[in-house]
Amino acid sequence: MFSWYVVLLCLSGIVMVVLGAINKAEQSAGSRALSVIAGLGFLGYGVYLGFIFDGGSYMMFFQAFILPVLLVVNFIRSVVTKPTPPQPYMGAPVQGQYPGTPAQGQPYAGGPVQSYLGQPQAGPTQPS
Repeated sequence: MFSWYVVLLCLSGIVMVVLGAINKAEQSAGSRALSVIAGLGFLGYGVYLGFIFDGGSYMMFFQAFILPVLLVVNFIRSVVTKPTPPQPYMGAPVQGQYPGTPAQGQPYAGGPVQSYLGQPQAGPTQPS
C-alpha cells in the first residue's frame, strides 16, 4: 500500500543524513551527529513501513516531522550567519590599570615599595 507518510519519512531521513554529512555549515559535531542519527532512524522506519511491515494499519505521527524542520532551520541558520573570529587575549590587568590603584613604580603613601624582585625601591621619605 502506497502511503505519503512513508514517502515523507524516507525523504526527511535522506535530507537529515545529507545535512549531517555536509560540513560546510560549521555546525558542531553533536548537531551533525544528531542529524545523521535521526535521519537514519527516519529512513529506517520509512523503509520498514514501506517494505517489511505486513500489518493492516499503523499510527501516523505527523508531529515527528517537527524535528527535521528544526534541523533544516538550524542548518540554514548556521550557513547564513558567519562565525565571529575569536578576540585576541588582552592579558591580565597590571597594577595601576584600575582606578584607585597606584601605577607601577609609584610608591604607596606608607613608604618604600617592594619591586617584583623583592628589592626595595626608593620612596618618599617621611618627615620625623
